[in-house]
Amino acid sequence: MKNLLRPLCIALAAASLFSGCASRPQAPLELNVVALNDFHGNLEASKFNYTDKGQPATLAKAGGIDTIGAALQAWRAEDKDLMFVAAGDLVGATPAISSMWADEPALTALSMLGMDASAAGNHEFDQGRAELLRQQHGGCVSHRTGKACKLVPDFKGASFTYLAANVVDKATGKTLLPAYKIEEAKGVKVAFIGAVTKDTPSVVLASGIAGLSFLDEADSINKAMAEVRAKGATVFVVLIHEGGHTGEAFNEPDCKNLKGPIVGISKRLDPAIKLIISGHTHRGFQCKVDGRTITQAEMGGHVLSRIKLAVDPQSRELRDIAVRNVIMKPGEYPADPRIDAYLKLVKERSEAALARPVARVGAKSIGRKLTGAGEAPLGNLIADAVLDASQGEGVQIAFMNAGGMRKDLDVGDNLTATFGQAQVVLPFSNTIVVMDMTGAQIREVLEQQWIRAHADSHAAMLQASRGFSYAWDASKPNGQRVIPGSMKLNGVAIDEARSYRVAANNFLAEGGDGFPAFAAAANKRDTQIVDLDAFVGYLAKSDKAGKPAGSAEAAGRVERRN
Repeated sequence: MKNLLRPLCIALAAASLFSGCASRPQAPLELNVVALNDFHGNLEASKFNYTDKGQPATLAKAGGIDTIGAALQAWRAEDKDLMFVAAGDLVGATPAISSMWADEPALTALSMLGMDASAAGNHEFDQGRAELLRQQHGGCVSHRTGKACKLVPDFKGASFTYLAANVVDKATGKTLLPAYKIEEAKGVKVAFIGAVTKDTPSVVLASGIAGLSFLDEADSINKAMAEVRAKGATVFVVLIHEGGHTGEAFNEPDCKNLKGPIVGISKRLDPAIKLIISGHTHRGFQCKVDGRTITQAEMGGHVLSRIKLAVDPQSRELRDIAVRNVIMKPGEYPADPRIDAYLKLVKERSEAALARPVARVGAKSIGRKLTGAGEAPLGNLIADAVLDASQGEGVQIAFMNAGGMRKDLDVGDNLTATFGQAQVVLPFSNTIVVMDMTGAQIREVLEQQWIRAHADSHAAMLQASRGFSYAWDASKPNGQRVIPGSMKLNGVAIDEARSYRVAANNFLAEGGDGFPAFAAAANKRDTQIVDLDAFVGYLAKSDKAGKPAGSAEAAGRVERRN
């Protein structure tokens, strides 16, 4: 009997052993995602002013493709399946080292860095749909003939995929760009669904996006979910060029006070979407909203978001998300020789053109910061340059949008501006349009400074040329703030019934930036004078006349009362 029981005991012990193994939970699969946003062609490291959690404010150099490349190389050594994605505005409003070559260096660099996908941003549409598609697919057919394919003769296009689920071609009913891209890592299919702010038409040239509809972000993302599920995706990540803001530090874990458009969008998304990588507002955060993680890095490549996804090995569903926003400090990781060599090549090719002296100017720093009245020294200078370039067309008043001034004109103690320093001020290659506007229309466009849906203190106010002045009353309601009789041209009150010749860039002339009154102007003509050329020409002309242009102080053309 004893011998008969022995095999039974062994069998029971074995069953118990294997049963114990089967009941032990398996460790989750770890997927790694790295994200950036609002890169804006910042190939080189630049100043980063930040507040670390619990620390005083710090100013340091951060970013640059060499720094980012070194970090990615180190992180891929830890996980070869790492996925690198972005939330838009990779190009547009870029430093001269990229924009002077039609932003081909930025797209090439990001491709070399192994980017997989990015949401389209509003700045991807700055040069119109045709140029966006060229930047995606490559080629040299471009309206930017002086820039495209000049760095290399055979631009290949971005190797990563631009995504925009909510941008639809009206003629075909199909999305202009793919709505999503599915990546597979460790046997898990991860769907990245992209979208751009539906407000894009208000901040880009209307003619460049003719025939396109920018639909609701949440509805479009939710619509794509059925298709990615059908293709086997089990983890869903939104890449969206729309953001928010919070007073918490960029690296505060699970911040709780996020505000802005992204919050409302998040609340309407399919419950299976647990991770949103956002952009557009430039400021970093890593927040929780109703159980979802919404994360954003800092602009310019200063910070990357490192995101770890814990995925159930059986169901392949997302179980947990950990985010860490990491400052890209030069020298932290061993260099990637390929990226270093490419940056060196672009810098060498760009250096001579960027270093070319343009003119002596009136101050070592001519800034774009607005006074309480809404006027900036740099705005005065650019508006004067536009007026000067178009006076042959009979122009009497010129306007510049404050949001179009991307950097201060910083020239240093020698007071000599270089082409590169001028170019970063006006990187969009807008042209000057002249038009007829009545005095009433001019007043209307000024009133629109305070009623724009997306207005803020740094982007809403128009900058006016010399000779034009007005006063406004902050205590009055929107639409009634310009003080009657205060608009003057060379000291003479503007007649609301009379027609005046006005100049502005083509973006404003089409009603962009929330100024539809410009679109209603009569007798428009695009001079084809690029605003940067007008700016550089005015600086040189003023210097030659012995009167270097520009000041550190605003000219006082706008008066604020109350």
